[in-house]
Amino acid sequence: MIVFDLKCGRAHVFEAWFGSSADYDDQRGRGLIQCPVCGDGEIGKAVMAPRLGGKASEAAEVPMPVATGAAPEMKALMAKMAELQSSMLQDSEWVGRRFADEARAIHHGETEHRTIHGQATAAEAAALSEEGVGVMPLPFPIVPPEQTH
Repeated sequence: MIVFDLKCGRAHVFEAWFGSSADYDDQRGRGLIQCPVCGDGEIGKAVMAPRLGGKASEAAEVPMPVATGAAPEMKALMAKMAELQSSMLQDSEWVGRRFADEARAIHHGETEHRTIHGQATAAEAAALSEEGVGVMPLPFPIVPPEQTH
């Protein structure tokens, strides 16, 4: 797993985990990454503080300026949101890249009503919304079940 600080076109910075740098490039190329704050799909890597040192035990973090005041509250809010997302997904079925088709089938009564989550491009999500299918992006990325060890 690798973590990147990402930044949307509206300058929101957020953290995301990927299986590899190639996974990030693939998901970004397919439009699967969106800003959890505003939903913007224009995503790039943000500047990250490097870790320096020859050995892991000697690694030193480079200090980075942090906005004072709201940082602890924001961290607590993000942790609570991650906890809520996790509990919300406990009763949800992972459908992967079939998400748009499954959501439409549920909406039109062609399959049983259930809570699902999966992957959709920004264009697929927009089309679902225009059709009146109730969907929303997850605030935090998840690792698909087939990629967990």
